[in-house]
Amino acid sequence: MDAHLSSNEETLFGDWLEGLAIFVNGIAYGGWKSGISGIDLGFNHNHVRYIVAIKSGPNWGNQSQKEKLKDYFRKAKITLRTSSSGLNVVAVNGCCYGKSKKVDYRDYFFYCGQRFWEFISGEKELYKELIEPLGYKARDKNEEFLLEYARMINRFTMEFSRDFCRQSGEIDWQKLLEFNSGYED
Repeated sequence: MDAHLSSNEETLFGDWLEGLAIFVNGIAYGGWKSGISGIDLGFNHNHVRYIVAIKSGPNWGNQSQKEKLKDYFRKAKITLRTSSSGLNVVAVNGCCYGKSKKVDYRDYFFYCGQRFWEFISGEKELYKELIEPLGYKARDKNEEFLLEYARMINRFTMEFSRDFCRQSGEIDWQKLLEFNSGYED
C-alpha cells in the first residue's frame, strides 16, 4: 500500500511541478504546453526554439525510457525544422529538483534543480523562492495526510481480515491466491 500511495503521490507532485514550470516559463519567456508527443514545454528565446521534457528528478527512468526520450527529441526536431526552415531547435531534459554535473548529452541538454529553474525563468535564485513556500504548505498538509492515511490502513485491514482471514486470524492463502490469480468470474 505504501508503494501504491508513494507512486500516486509522485505522479501528482510531478504533474504539479510540470504545470508550475510551464507557468513560470510562460511568464518569463512566453512558453507554452507543447502538443508534441513526449515534449512538455516549448518556448523561444534568443532565436532558439527550446523543446523541454520535464521530469521531477534526475533518476526518472530506465535506459529504454531515456532512449525513448531521445527519439521524441529527434522526431520533434525534424518536425519543427521541416515546418520552419532554418529554425534552431535545442532539446532539454529538465528536472525540477536534483543535481547533475554532466549537462551536455550531445542530443540534448540535461538541467536539474537550480540550473533548470534558472533556464526556464532567467532567475538564478528562483528554485529557493519556490521550495521554501512548498515546505510550509507540505507541513500544513502533513497532519491531515497522516490522519487520512491511518483511516485508510484501518479500512484496508478490516476488509482484508473479513475477506481473507480465518476466524483464528491466520491468512487463508488459498482464498487470497484465488482472488489474486484465479479466473475472472
